[in-house]
Amino acid sequence: MPSPPVLYSVDARGAATIALNRPEVGNAYNGDMIQGLLAAMDDLRHRPGVRAVLLKGSGKHFQAGADLAWVREVSRASVEYNVRASRLTAEAVDRLNRLSVPTVALVQGGCFGGGTGIIAACDVVIAADDAMFSISEVRWGLTAAIIIPQLCDAISVRQVRRYALTAERFGAAEAQRIGLVHEVVPPDRLAAAGEEMVARVLENGPVAMAETKALALQSAWGGFERATLDALVESHAAKRRSAEAAEGLASFAEKRAAKWA
Repeated sequence: MPSPPVLYSVDARGAATIALNRPEVGNAYNGDMIQGLLAAMDDLRHRPGVRAVLLKGSGKHFQAGADLAWVREVSRASVEYNVRASRLTAEAVDRLNRLSVPTVALVQGGCFGGGTGIIAACDVVIAADDAMFSISEVRWGLTAAIIIPQLCDAISVRQVRRYALTAERFGAAEAQRIGLVHEVVPPDRLAAAGEEMVARVLENGPVAMAETKALALQSAWGGFERATLDALVESHAAKRRSAEAAEGLASFAEKRAAKWA
């Protein structure tokens, strides 16, 4: 039997661990991984005693963005199917962003595209010093619509305007400088640093932390109302079905430079 695309557990302290688990493709997300994330977060939201969440990726990379073969398949489906795929993706990031308990992400290897949105939705991000990052959607004729609010919260509109338009890769030191990452450690210290941060938040009042997080979101780009989420979903789905996206995704599949109109 293949391993589930998302693994999670809760220890005796109430510290949960969620592991993205498609290491053979750099934990690139597809429909199954999105469903797995939603299921994990729904369970954790309703499980008594959960006080912190540690999010990590199995294998060499944290999260290599979208599985572009899956994106290409979705782009050829109906409008309704595309909207549903975008909505589930947006819901996964939004639920992570609004979890009432502290969330700590550990980043190793690549963190690209949607992976940057996932960590922007977490409260604390610790990266290995050799980790690499990129908000890469425009490279494939797509937009990062559903993660732009969380990225604006994490790194500011000014930095989003650079990195989401250039799709350039940048290292852990730059990620820390612009605010996407809080702490950078050697790769062999990543797990220990994550455990230290979880232990630190477990010392604090759970209700006080939940209220603090909710108050912070009231002033955040990512604290939007449902109508804004709906608009982001529609925009994300529509762009996936555009001629520009078709060319970008074809260039990826054919391993060539895109021929933009």
